[in-house]
Amino acid sequence: MSLPELVIFDCDGVLVDSEIIAARVEAEILSAAGYEISPEELAETYAGLTFREIMLRIEREAAIPFQASMLDDVEKRVDSKLKAEVKAIEGVHEAVASVTGKRAICSNSSAERLDMMLTKTRLKPFFEGHIFSSRDTPSQKPKPAPDVFLFAAEAMKTCPSNTFVIEDSVHGIHGAKLAGMRVIGFTGASHTHPGHADMLTEAGAETVIRRHADLPATIAALSAWSES
Repeated sequence: MSLPELVIFDCDGVLVDSEIIAARVEAEILSAAGYEISPEELAETYAGLTFREIMLRIEREAAIPFQASMLDDVEKRVDSKLKAEVKAIEGVHEAVASVTGKRAICSNSSAERLDMMLTKTRLKPFFEGHIFSSRDTPSQKPKPAPDVFLFAAEAMKTCPSNTFVIEDSVHGIHGAKLAGMRVIGFTGASHTHPGHADMLTEAGAETVIRRHADLPATIAALSAWSES
């Protein structure tokens, strides 16, 4: 297999260290609503999902009804925290720049939040015009649905089977695999936990890295090896 036509990066937890910031806000609001959960537990269990999906899953599993107003409250408070605190993950600018072919972002975050985080961390110029939010796809289905990945590949006129995806969550990996793409797991953000790499491998990542400095060599090595 030659070098990939397209490399897709998840944003939260791969490009920017935002997952733990969001988890702290979400855990506080869920606990206040009657569902006690720590930020670490929330990040480990629900990383990669929208807060709407997290609420729906908890409602089903714990039979706790939540107020719809929690969604707006979380969005505003998370946006405020991210605007003040979000940082790029170490080594990410060099890793992204090393991708000489097409590159894109596929995320469950809103386009507005992505724009804010990428601008703040000076990553936006690397992806200008190739930033895809699941909320802006025709189906609006978030990961773990494959829709945002397939939408990006079609928009960029590339083949899913010749696309690599960098993901930090089980749900994101499931979506990328359903799209027929190859996945590299990433565990270099602050929300990583014991067993994180094993979870990503079990979900379908071909390999897992914890430093962005390892990305160029990993892409080169996997490009030389094809599952077929």
